[in-house]
Amino acid sequence: MRTVIIERHEGVLEIVLNRPDILNAVNRELIAALADATAEALKDDRARAVLVRGAGSHFSAGGDIRMFGELVALPREARQRALYEIVDALHPALLALRHMPKPVVVAVQGAAAGVGLSLVLAADLALAAENAVFAFGYVHLGTSPDGAATATLPRMVGLKRAAELMLLGERFDARRALELGLVNRVVPERALLPEARALAARLAAGPTAAYARTKALIEATIGADLGAQMKRETESFAACAATEDFVEGVRAFLEKRKPAFTGQG
Repeated sequence: MRTVIIERHEGVLEIVLNRPDILNAVNRELIAALADATAEALKDDRARAVLVRGAGSHFSAGGDIRMFGELVALPREARQRALYEIVDALHPALLALRHMPKPVVVAVQGAAAGVGLSLVLAADLALAAENAVFAFGYVHLGTSPDGAATATLPRMVGLKRAAELMLLGERFDARRALELGLVNRVVPERALLPEARALAARLAAGPTAAYARTKALIEATIGADLGAQMKRETESFAACAATEDFVEGVRAFLEKRKPAFTGQG
């Protein structure tokens, strides 16, 4: 089964995360397929807008915990190297979405956690179903965020709220996401896909050259280079992956118990 599907609806290219049986959790195969899909969206002149969504009942629950479970069995240096490569491989897709010279819309239902939430932040506009649930769950695995979230989130919500969301890792609902400015609209679950497609179609019919310039101007206000921040995130994530806290966090998640972190490297 393909982990990412591309669909076309007139001027809109849809990128569909397609691992619905495990909440569209992100693994190596999905990362590679997402990089290919975003690259195709970038070069496809027929695509005047992009819609990112998840197949099934959820957008994406974040990194595939089964993949992490396999990695914690590796020696420390090998584990660190593997996590560095995995996180780094995701960056081309995220940069493509951020720098896409055409509008990017995301439709969120069910879970959007970890790197799944980072994907939401990478889009220009986000619609959420009323049943959407969000979380930066990295802290529960004993690691730091990735997916450019440390660049995009503080800009959206401010430093204090960004610290609260990332350090506590608490879940919050669609209404809270709307209040924080992480999504643009909250709609009934049954209306999510029709409204997201209607919004993407509206953008696809608009002045896309002007959209591209507008997006570039907005992106320029971030200040710090996004690629450089992603590199710092990758190095931090890999360093965390080498710690015993990361091993404990992953094992605790798999064993459905509260982790006993020590703060040791």
